Amino acid sequence: MTKTIALVAHDARKDALVEWVGRHAGRLVGIMIVATGTTGGRIRDAHGRLSVTTVKSGPLGGDQQIGAMIADGKLDGLIFFVDPLSPMPHDVDIKALLRLAAVYDLPMATSPTTADAVLDYLL
Repeated sequence: MTKTIALVAHDARKDALVEWVGRHAGRLVGIMIVATGTTGGRIRDAHGRLSVTTVKSGPLGGDQQIGAMIADGKLDGLIFFVDPLSPMPHDVDIKALLRLAAVYDLPMATSPTTADAVLDYLL
């Protein structure tokens, strides 16, 4: 069965997520990736052989779209590189997304080290 992983990153962490995907691109081939708008576009541009579906930008509803996918059981994991040192104008959306991942016991990572562990767990 094909796994589906959501990839999300705050502005200051987008480069780190694109780099993380690059380190694991071989393992991610064949995995369905769902990503918020800008993040997904950056991943697709850098790693064109991966299957990336984008939803809206996080603050424009993308976080909520991914949250709905969690609630509907459509995701196997969430990798969300947050920037804890920057202001988060859509903080309530972010908290809701993280809360849903916890409520539905979805494997979740918020940093490269934990993302490595989640990927190992899923694959």
